[in-house]
Amino acid sequence: MSSEATAAGSARTVLTAADIDRALTRIAHEILEANKGSQDLVLLGIPRRGYPLAQRLAGKLAATDPSVTAHAIVGQLDVTMFRDDLARQPTRAPERTQLPVTGIDDKVVVLVDDVLYSGRTIRAALDALVDLGRPRAVRLAVLVDRGHRELPIRADHVGKNLPTSSFEKVRVRLSETDGADEVLIEAAQ
Repeated sequence: MSSEATAAGSARTVLTAADIDRALTRIAHEILEANKGSQDLVLLGIPRRGYPLAQRLAGKLAATDPSVTAHAIVGQLDVTMFRDDLARQPTRAPERTQLPVTGIDDKVVVLVDDVLYSGRTIRAALDALVDLGRPRAVRLAVLVDRGHRELPIRADHVGKNLPTSSFEKVRVRLSETDGADEVLIEAAQ
């Protein structure tokens, strides 16, 4: 658990680094099974933590299926300018959208994010995809689904369903962005 969470006593660890790794391994196998192989797969991570999760998933896909070149199927999809809550949220600098060289037209695009909550980020991602091309299918993989949807969106691949209060905060920490792998639930303050 992080030192700040321990000091406050208001957070509990719900997924450890090993739990996250197992969840990503399972999701990678589910993606291959649902797609009947790796043909035409593209993983698009949503910044900030969806992109490193997409990279990890691509590595796991490559380890399972030798025909997959991990770096060739991963991209990053920034949704900042497509959000419907820009006026209410603190200003965020847009990240760079990077598509795989093969693009997304007629591909099976798997959007990857850390936490699925209201569904608004995924709605923004779908809007962003329309500007970039026309995938054959779009699927969603998330590390944590915490419920409380405001839009009719559901994940196809979930690492952990985590029932939470809307007053609690789910915090995903990854070694690439935060120096450690864990998922915490923080109590309302």
